[in-house]
Amino acid sequence: MNEEIESGEGPPTNDLCSICHGNFQLPCQANCSHWFCANCIIQVWQYSSPLQPCKCPLCRRPINLLVPTDVVDDANSEQDRLNLADIQRYNRVFGQQSNASIVQRLRDLPFLLKRLFKDFVNPNTSLPLVIRARVFITMLLSIIYIFSPIDIIPEGMLGIIGLLDDVLIALIFFLHVAALYRSVLYLRHGGS
Repeated sequence: MNEEIESGEGPPTNDLCSICHGNFQLPCQANCSHWFCANCIIQVWQYSSPLQPCKCPLCRRPINLLVPTDVVDDANSEQDRLNLADIQRYNRVFGQQSNASIVQRLRDLPFLLKRLFKDFVNPNTSLPLVIRARVFITMLLSIIYIFSPIDIIPEGMLGIIGLLDDVLIALIFFLHVAALYRSVLYLRHGGS
């Protein structure tokens, strides 16, 4: 397990859970990019309000997705299996919240894009072909639009303000890709 955690698939080496201040037991990454023991963050949720997502103990952002390391897929003990079941239940309840604000989606963007890039370059991770194709097609269309001379807001007439539509297209692309990847994570770690 340690070799996989050191390769970037888990919390930083020599780091401790910020809740129990011990070594990570079944490490989980929250959508705010902080790491916790699965049992610790589930206890924080259960002791606060089980009807709403818990807030990160470090940055106070609502946690609406918990991603255990891929190492925990072969959990050995009964406690590990119970913790994974709790993580899946948490993600089923809060992972597919469609009412998340645009601010929340923008804040989750670095976390999701970083994990997506790791999944793309990791030969051991299987992303569905449909997701890969959609990401490629939307990226290709976005690049074509951004670099084409045809624009909704022409740069030649409006100068720097004319770049606004290009920035908007790039932002829409990143939000779309993040939403796609969120659904993959949800299906892996919460959906049935």
